[in-house]
Amino acid sequence: MTPLVIEADAGWFGGRTLRRRVRVTAYADGRPWRLGGPVPRSGLRLRVDGVLVPGLVDHHVHVDQIDPAALLAGGVSGVRDLGSPPDAGLALALRSRHDPVLPGVVAAGPFLTAPSGYPSDRAWAAEGSFRTVEDPADAIRAVTALVAEGAGLVKVALNADAGPVLDDPTLLAVVKTARSAGLPVVAHAQGARQAHRALGAGVDELAHTPWTERLPDRIVRAFAVLTRWTSTLDIHGWGVRTQESATALDNLRRFHRAGGRVRYGTDLGNGPLPLGVNPRELSALAEAGLSAPHIVAAIAVSTTDLAVLPGDPLADPLMTSRVAAVVRAGRYRERTRV
Repeated sequence: MTPLVIEADAGWFGGRTLRRRVRVTAYADGRPWRLGGPVPRSGLRLRVDGVLVPGLVDHHVHVDQIDPAALLAGGVSGVRDLGSPPDAGLALALRSRHDPVLPGVVAAGPFLTAPSGYPSDRAWAAEGSFRTVEDPADAIRAVTALVAEGAGLVKVALNADAGPVLDDPTLLAVVKTARSAGLPVVAHAQGARQAHRALGAGVDELAHTPWTERLPDRIVRAFAVLTRWTSTLDIHGWGVRTQESATALDNLRRFHRAGGRVRYGTDLGNGPLPLGVNPRELSALAEAGLSAPHIVAAIAVSTTDLAVLPGDPLADPLMTSRVAAVVRAGRYRERTRV
């Protein structure tokens, strides 16, 4: 398909300042957009009002609980599905490669959990949304199956508040097998010392900022060197301060101060969260000490899609919740207000 060449008076593509007079070429075949460079001879040209940035990504979504097309209409062009039945998450990830009305989806497939472990006790956990793992050999089989099914990452449940959790040898087998296949491992760590266990096993990322205990400074510093954290701060009260939100804010503030890499994520599908960028999540990130450039860098990360914002997000990160238009799969579409 014909490339789309987009021009704007300003854009942000990393750093602490805007670029002036930017030109970006977007492609429909999944290739990364290109900043600057020659204009393709066959390219369609479009000039937009506003600030051009990489597409916005929510790093923690459950697509079986929402309408993904409505999420794209709300300005979010990419999501990571962190736990859905294969016929929802993994199938949608495959469809999203070619369907411009869907956000780009990277899916984990079902949670990997211990027998009778979380989320098997949850009413929302549809059949197929979790896969029980009994021992290291079973862990190898489960991860190998996810790789064959097209998973883009692996999610493990370590929720000691809800039931049994994987033992250390089984957790290590999950991490080792996923790493050998080139897949990152994301852990839902909840309950006493579960974040410590995730760190010790070498997981790549926490699906939530830890909220059930205040982590020691030395553990936070180790996390900052070795892992990423997805924020999901707003789920602890949805705008109302709680003990859980206070603990999460404290942990994230120290993680960020230690140089940790924070990703914007909402746990969309869990409670009253907006189908689009969540202003409360952005405000919580600011409360945790992230500067405007850090907040923008946590959400504007797509290498294939773009967003048009009505103003400078470095002056006001809430601009990312007011997307004017998105470029998804090489197509320009104005945002539908939701």
